[in-house]
Amino acid sequence: MTSGIEVIRPGMATTVQDWPGRIGYWQVGVPPSGPMDDVSFRLANIAVGNPEGAPGLEATMGGPALRFDTDTWVCVAGAPAPVTVDGRRVPQWEPVFVEAGQVLDVGMVDGPGLRIYLAVGGGLAADEYLGSAATFTLGRFGGHEGRVLCAGDKLETAGTPVGRRRRILFDEQPAIGKHWFVAVTVGPHSAPEFFTRDDIDTLLGHDYEVHFNSDRTGVRLIGPKPEWARPDGGEAGLHPSNIHDNAYSVGSLDFTGDTPILLGPDGPSLGGFVCPVTVTAADRWKLGQLAPGATVRFVPVRTEAAPPAATVGRERRAFLPAVFSAGGDQDNGILARTTSSDETTNVTYRRIGDDNVLVEYGEMRLDLALRARAHALHAALEEHRPDGLIDLTPGVRSLQVKVDSGRLPLSTLVPMLIEIEASLPAAQELVVPSRTVRLPLSWDDPATREAIERYMHGVRADAPWCPWNIEFIRRMNGLASTDDVHRIVYDAEYLVLGLGDVYLGAPVATPLDPRHRLVTTKYNPARTWTPENAVGIGGAYLCIYGMEGPGGYQFVGRTTQIWNHRHPLAAQGFEPQHPWLLRFFDRIQWYPVSAEELSDLRADMAAGRGQVEITDGVFSLAEHEEFLAANADDIAATRATMEAARAEERERWAAAGEFVRKESA
Repeated sequence: MTSGIEVIRPGMATTVQDWPGRIGYWQVGVPPSGPMDDVSFRLANIAVGNPEGAPGLEATMGGPALRFDTDTWVCVAGAPAPVTVDGRRVPQWEPVFVEAGQVLDVGMVDGPGLRIYLAVGGGLAADEYLGSAATFTLGRFGGHEGRVLCAGDKLETAGTPVGRRRRILFDEQPAIGKHWFVAVTVGPHSAPEFFTRDDIDTLLGHDYEVHFNSDRTGVRLIGPKPEWARPDGGEAGLHPSNIHDNAYSVGSLDFTGDTPILLGPDGPSLGGFVCPVTVTAADRWKLGQLAPGATVRFVPVRTEAAPPAATVGRERRAFLPAVFSAGGDQDNGILARTTSSDETTNVTYRRIGDDNVLVEYGEMRLDLALRARAHALHAALEEHRPDGLIDLTPGVRSLQVKVDSGRLPLSTLVPMLIEIEASLPAAQELVVPSRTVRLPLSWDDPATREAIERYMHGVRADAPWCPWNIEFIRRMNGLASTDDVHRIVYDAEYLVLGLGDVYLGAPVATPLDPRHRLVTTKYNPARTWTPENAVGIGGAYLCIYGMEGPGGYQFVGRTTQIWNHRHPLAAQGFEPQHPWLLRFFDRIQWYPVSAEELSDLRADMAAGRGQVEITDGVFSLAEHEEFLAANADDIAATRATMEAARAEERERWAAAGEFVRKESA
């Protein structure tokens, strides 16, 4: 029997979530979402007899008021807050009976912590999107209409609880405080390659403060500025935090410039910033309760000593406020090093928490042969699909392998990866399907101009890339005029190396002809708003933003949708089985349209009647390398001019104090 629930007051940022969320789509930029504090969420479900992952509610700082039209059992867990039924105070962490017509009211958090969880007997009824009912508000899908709850919304329960109800014991409840100790493993990008030893010592020996500008995408921290082991990121950007794009993990400490951000369950899957440490899977629940002003101390632990995340029992150790550790792995996050089967390429296996390995090929440079090696490993793992494998996410020169560490621990995974690597073909044998996808581009679109203006008014007015990103791109690459930027972008053919760079099938792509590879650095700090489908360049890469959100690429324009928000309804140009437009190794070509024409094209795409010109083809690495050899002298001369311009820009930055600039808190 289902029960109707009327939302009298929605609370703050209240959404429907389930656990473990939306799994298996990391490689196309779909985050798992789900509860930020999975321990409290799962325990609330257990209390009312539900499966641990049944859909329930998550609220931030203040909970909802709900009227039930039939008798229902509920449990409120998470951060402490006053809970009443028709004005009568009732406890958290145990099942509470709500009679038909009564109002359950969950007030504001009145102690440490940030998020409140509400489970109802039978779970909430919610349509699944890509296999989960979890709400991803930035993507506008999952949960209740893909958004936070509003007053007047009507919810329903899914049925009858299947288990017995029980109170959650005190020593099962997570320890929620104001001063947090968080277990981390070192890696993937640590000292001495990216950070100095002193940087890592400071990181692990200093309390960081939680910034108020934090949310489900990430928890921003205030703390010491790194000294950095490199002067810059080379082709990836002028800041030493910049790297060629690779996959992230939930719980990674992502340095976007000098700002550390703990990536949350709505965070990006791919990006071009270094992450020196990663929160262990069992401790990631703590991200959901990190309130502004709280302090965080990172505690290095050995990977094999990390407790399991699959359970919410005592072995999870969530009830302990401290992290007990005899020290970390003492390996700088490097699990192993080897060479490719043809002995031409170094292979590095980097730890990302206790449930991911980043397989990284070659030196820190853009080389399509390295992407070919990552593709070969990707294909081999897809073919074998070992038990415990969850996600495979390629980057520019890497492949992230995510596993269920309870079934496939890293100590078993790494030898398996090394064995597979030894059997892979030479990179030059790569021949893959490669479609040509022609898309419209509104040059210097008004929406991107608006984003720059917002950035200047709300974040930073004196940035070198302001007030016009295209002029900055011209200067960075030693071009005579912005017309040259225009010509190069429209002449280029961009090869898609990764998807999900900024969510929802967003490509990270680079021109096949190195003479077209305009190189820039990214915003530091990042923008707080980017229009959907803005097109930008960061490092040597082009990206199409799959949705509104933060961002750091330098704008050149805007295009049509690359994600079918109508899914599972059909839309022309999109394949019916999934909502993303692009594939790995697609080639993007641009054709010019006005802002007005783009507006009409976007309306057609949103209505499902848009047209995308797609032509099948193949990409051969051997043929590409023949092209490079035939044009080597001209390519070298063009790249030398661009590199000289970047060196001049770097000198201007140094003279202006850009590299020692401290971001205000």
